[in-house]
Amino acid sequence: MQATLPATAPKLYRRACDMLAREIRNGLIAEGTRLTETAVAERFGISRAPARQALAELEELGFVRKAEGRGYDVQREGSVQSAGMIMTPVVDSVELQTLASWELIYPDVEIEVVSRTAIASWRINEALLARHYRVSRTVAREVVARLQERGIVRKDASARWVAPALTEKHINELYELRWVLEPLALERAVPNLPEGLLSRLRQNLEEAAAAEQVSSERLDQFEQELHVDLLGRCDNQALLRAVSLPQALLVAHHFLYRRTADLFASEPFLPEHLKIFECLERQDVVGACYALTEHLKVSRHRAMLRIHAVAQTIKPADLPYLERL
Repeated sequence: MQATLPATAPKLYRRACDMLAREIRNGLIAEGTRLTETAVAERFGISRAPARQALAELEELGFVRKAEGRGYDVQREGSVQSAGMIMTPVVDSVELQTLASWELIYPDVEIEVVSRTAIASWRINEALLARHYRVSRTVAREVVARLQERGIVRKDASARWVAPALTEKHINELYELRWVLEPLALERAVPNLPEGLLSRLRQNLEEAAAAEQVSSERLDQFEQELHVDLLGRCDNQALLRAVSLPQALLVAHHFLYRRTADLFASEPFLPEHLKIFECLERQDVVGACYALTEHLKVSRHRAMLRIHAVAQTIKPADLPYLERL
């Protein structure tokens, strides 16, 4: 009998926490292994905010301890037992299989869908997605749910999953939302920023701005650090959920940066990010919010330039689970 998902899917940090706890308990992750926010985020396809929450919970449960410097060190099983904790299975075998399966195919599906939205809108067929990757409908449903959480797909009037094209109208709507919502989130995040964070991020940007060439992966990391990790310090959860809706653009940029590395002589957003961090270090929150708004407004035009450039060069192969609209 085919397994079904619970009515409410686990939160992103919960999935990561459950899987890591299971692997530590079963010896698949050795004692002393260093786990970092970046590594956890990359493995599970999540931002650093839920990765940070997953690691904090693992520490509370006794699976890891704060390391000297960055990250957490995995503790041996005896350390967990000696804390007087009786650990029950975090996930059952069906859920573990589902998590492992969707994680394996999700990055491939995401890039296939996002890359094609540069040229058209696409309808996603869950049944054909499952058949193409030889997984259950449950796994396919979980992949599509993740695409929805990332803002890549949405349901149309007929309740079918659609990945909307990155048209000028759609881009304009997303950026308008961002320059209204993100400065509010930044203002609420500032009191919660850890000491030294702004200085470290500013130094990283200065080094990149001075470099002759910056990799697409590094550019993507800078985008995540400002628009996801830093804004994720906002203590208004309703506002954070609203902020996440138009951030499908960040997923698209992950693809676009790789395909348009030569579009600009140097990456224009680096000095714009730098200005925001410099304002924050001076405790000029109003100036930082204004700089963020201006950065997003000018970024809209650059995003369209990247999308048009990619649309002229890519010729994606047909996939059975994607129907062009």
